[in-house]
Amino acid sequence: MIDLEFLERLIQAIDESSLDSIELERGGTRVRLAKSAPMVQGPAPAAALPPPGAAWTHGSVPAPAETGGGASGGEPAETAPPSNLVDVPSPMVGTFYRAPAPDAPPYVDEGVEIKEGDTLCIIEAMKLMNELEAEVSGTIREILVDNAQPVEYGQVLFRVDPA
Repeated sequence: MIDLEFLERLIQAIDESSLDSIELERGGTRVRLAKSAPMVQGPAPAAALPPPGAAWTHGSVPAPAETGGGASGGEPAETAPPSNLVDVPSPMVGTFYRAPAPDAPPYVDEGVEIKEGDTLCIIEAMKLMNELEAEVSGTIREILVDNAQPVEYGQVLFRVDPA
């Protein structure tokens, strides 16, 4: 089992170093920390952290989402995006903020056109505010996280209909 304080110190050490990512296994639990999002889109890593408030257990790994074609009649899971939408995952563990300040308007809303490089949100990690920029141009179709909600590495934050 990995101690939360140890994990926080590890995140701080990576933030202050030139390392981009690190992966370790301790007490049967495997954790991967990365400063930048993976280049290849795909399912969340198998070593995803449990949701906030969930107990750490030996070998706790969330089950992958069903994408259809199974015994359930081929219906896709409710969380599966339409095939034309691009998922925008969180590049780190932290707190999601839609706006730069509590009284400021959000960076984006559903239905808003965005360009590559536009700021989508802020993710606070270890008291550092990290702006998440769009990697594709298009239209925000879904915002899947509430303001000030904790997010996990690889958790889908937005779904974009590419231009």
